[in-house]
Amino acid sequence: MSAPTAEPNTHYPRLFEPLRIGGTTLKNRLVMGSMHTGLEDRLWDTPKLAAYYAERARGGVGLIITGGFSPSRTGLLLPFAGKMTNQADVLRHREFTKAVHGEGGKIALQIIHAGRYGYTPFKVAAGSAPSPIHPFKHVQMTEAIIRHVIRSFGQSAKLARRAGYDAIEIMGGEGYLINQFLCPHTNDRTDRWGGSTENRQRFLIEIITEIRKQVPRDFPIILRQSVADFVKGGQTFDEIAQLARRAEELGVDAINTDIGWHEAQVPTIVTSVPRGAFVKFTERLRDVVSIPLIASNRINTPEFAEEILEGGKVDAISMARPLLADPDFANKAASGRADEINTCIGCNQACLDHAFVGKKVSCLLNPRAGRETTLTLGQTRRAKRVAVVGAGPAGLSAAVSAAQKGHRVELFEGGDAIGGQFSIAAKIPGKEEFNETIRYYTRQLEVNHVGVHLNTRVSAQEILDGGFDEVIVATGVTPRIPDIEGIDHPMVMSYADAVLGRREIGKRVAVMGAGGIGFDVTEFLTTDESPTLNLKEWEQEWGVTEDLDTPGFVTKMRPLPAARQVYMVQRKPGSQGKTLGKTSGWVHRATVKMKGVEQISAATYDKIDDRGLHITLHDREGNVTGSRVLEVDNVVVCAGQESVRELVDPLTEAGVITHVIGGADFAGELDAKRAIRQGTEAAAGID
Repeated sequence: MSAPTAEPNTHYPRLFEPLRIGGTTLKNRLVMGSMHTGLEDRLWDTPKLAAYYAERARGGVGLIITGGFSPSRTGLLLPFAGKMTNQADVLRHREFTKAVHGEGGKIALQIIHAGRYGYTPFKVAAGSAPSPIHPFKHVQMTEAIIRHVIRSFGQSAKLARRAGYDAIEIMGGEGYLINQFLCPHTNDRTDRWGGSTENRQRFLIEIITEIRKQVPRDFPIILRQSVADFVKGGQTFDEIAQLARRAEELGVDAINTDIGWHEAQVPTIVTSVPRGAFVKFTERLRDVVSIPLIASNRINTPEFAEEILEGGKVDAISMARPLLADPDFANKAASGRADEINTCIGCNQACLDHAFVGKKVSCLLNPRAGRETTLTLGQTRRAKRVAVVGAGPAGLSAAVSAAQKGHRVELFEGGDAIGGQFSIAAKIPGKEEFNETIRYYTRQLEVNHVGVHLNTRVSAQEILDGGFDEVIVATGVTPRIPDIEGIDHPMVMSYADAVLGRREIGKRVAVMGAGGIGFDVTEFLTTDESPTLNLKEWEQEWGVTEDLDTPGFVTKMRPLPAARQVYMVQRKPGSQGKTLGKTSGWVHRATVKMKGVEQISAATYDKIDDRGLHITLHDREGNVTGSRVLEVDNVVVCAGQESVRELVDPLTEAGVITHVIGGADFAGELDAKRAIRQGTEAAAGID
């Protein structure tokens, strides 16, 4: 499987060892996994997608796998979505392969049939059960439709080779069509395509056979195989192993493992999932097949990738979101600059949350992702003196980006450390990854020679006296204190004081506010004082079983006991957490529920006294239905924020070019995605 190499990389010898897959050799074992960006679907976005791929090829990744392209009209992810069905598509796709090859990279086309997950009125699927995530009804596939789809996969692979792709990947996981055939969860057929394991696997077997007929033996076929469905009625390990063996026999050259369905009730990609939680599912196939195995999901550092490869059971590492966050990931690691990698924190806020509502994908940490042709940080023509006030996410993004352009930057922060709201977020159980962002910016400030002034509450006059050409105000927010009787009671504290450990917290707590911060604080309060991402405890809580005979590897969830009794109270009627992220919000809502938190909506805060928090309850129409006293030891206020912007008016009036970003610009629900994007854009606009 390995090609000979003269000199191993001194930093990560296994990760940067060449790997042979079929008839092609990858220069390293880092694979950019498939992720749909939204740029695949429209002809006019072709240059943008080509630039996106080219930047990651330039960054040194061994193989890029595209977002999914359909082999037929019935398999489209959404109306007019990206596809590979004819010569016109070939011509378009040549723009992508040409861009990647021009940077010395290699690229594979992922062929995906959405099945019942398609957001179109003409979708088809294996069984009769409707999709839980898309509204359109599907047509259950007849023999003729099945044969047509099988042929379309072969034709698509043939066209991919003609378009210059180095390989193809068959999407056989995540609950898409092939996975729908494989599992009783969605395959209730009684004909030759359903029932027994052999019948359910026949669809994929015939697809592989058809593709091998259409492409030469040395053209690599990668199978994205689901090795843990995490749905009831999923596959057992014996079925997965049987399919992997058969795939290898039929000419599949590598297996890229896939974890979980989109409808699974086990989180697989959010930041609270322990790193490498699913590597063992890939490693179990080592005794089953001899072709390369590619591990995926929640692997985000070169150190961890190297550790997995050193185990000897995995041959390559697939990373998707980490290559959104830092397209230069491979080059930095190979040259011993891993401390300069902008590590993916698994937040999903600008990538998967966007993808699942039809928005263009980007990255919270790297707003240039997907905008490589429009958001550039080229060297400035004239270096300016730039002051950045505030070292939260917005200010850090602005300071580093401006310095990268060649400006002379001074960063002023009133506190004793950088990070702002990220420093608070990093204390939340399951959000420890946020420390990586603070680490990244700390290093980038050094590398880019930004002058950092901590414990410095700079005044407008001091800024004016400094003779700066432009000023970026990123002074952030301060917690809003509601005007209610007893708000100054000793039992009351801000969310910052609670999370940062500035105050001792009792065993019964009321949380005022049920937005993103309210949920974070509640998870903090209900978790042990020294939370760690313990894999065994995480599996217990979410019902992941080691029993290889259990279909889908899911069992009953057994939550750990809550550390405190917590009430979440909000003024608005209705369910709490509706504004949380599309792909992560359900995890937070489920976590709060499993911890036994009592959620109270449509309540007004009357007063706080020695007894606790007094509230009045209302129905959806606002009519009073009763009152209640929450007898608690503490009340934590999560009632929003207010902008800190006292520098803005005096600087503007003095004629200084002033950019206001992040919370200082708008203090609604805290939004690091907007803050970092505004910081990057402000810096990009300084010439």
